[in-house]
Amino acid sequence: MRSRFHVAALCAAGFLLLAGCANQFGAGIAELPASEGWHRLPIGSWVLNDGLEARAMVFCPREACVQQGFAAVIALEGEQAREMERTLSESPGRLGEAFARLAAAKAAERRKAQRPQKQKTEPKSARSATDVARLDSPEARGLLVTIRSLDTPGRQAVTAILYGRESDRLVIALGVSDTTEAARRDAEAAWRSR
Repeated sequence: MRSRFHVAALCAAGFLLLAGCANQFGAGIAELPASEGWHRLPIGSWVLNDGLEARAMVFCPREACVQQGFAAVIALEGEQAREMERTLSESPGRLGEAFARLAAAKAAERRKAQRPQKQKTEPKSARSATDVARLDSPEARGLLVTIRSLDTPGRQAVTAILYGRESDRLVIALGVSDTTEAARRDAEAAWRSR
């Protein structure tokens, strides 16, 4: 059975993939090559996301990698860039809450689909905790968002986010994995490839 936290960790990538067109792949990330199991993902023209430029997205599936992961580089402009930069800089807790809500919604959907229609259930208590920590470096500002299972010690999903201005655009590098070290390493590789 796949962990809901592996799925939750990759939900950040899911919203990006929904808007992509399947006909065009990004340049990839040099430090996360296909020879090591990383696959470039389609990014297309992103017609559904005005002001968002997907530069690269790669995914390393469990069957190809010792450590499953996702990394991406995106750029935002205009009001989207200002709002995202404000959230990342001033209100990282809001971002952590958004990650937690997304994971909880996915889990609720799965539970609802698995139980019979007429069965009543008691409200569930929180089954995960979300922590947000600063991940600043001389090159970029950043955050580390960790979703931990309260039911299963050691089970977690980690998203490392590095961001900075590039002229009038906000560039964001993401790394998603099940360990802090891997998420940070993948986000830093994505950042260097920007």
